[in-house]
Amino acid sequence: MTLQTYVGIDQDNDGGLTHLGRMVRDAWVFGILPETETCAGWDSARMQNLYEKVYAAWEPYAHLPSRLPEELRERHTKLYAQAITSAREGGWDAELGEDD
Repeated sequence: MTLQTYVGIDQDNDGGLTHLGRMVRDAWVFGILPETETCAGWDSARMQNLYEKVYAAWEPYAHLPSRLPEELRERHTKLYAQAITSAREGGWDAELGEDD
């Protein structure tokens, strides 16, 4: 059985706007991980642990960016705006396809 690992947010599909990439980015927003940590090579158990931390960090805000305190909301906006710009430059399209 082959151990599957995460490629890292900088090598992820769609500029890191996948579910794993968003989780890493959210960990940056909340200061769970430094922005230099891409999570490249992390196994599924380690990613699950990160998911649980990120989920708990979002809970007080009902998982809504609009409910974040100003400092976190600004950080979230900045990080996601950068990701969306980069993804679009790489050909990402936010429109859902027939298979999505």
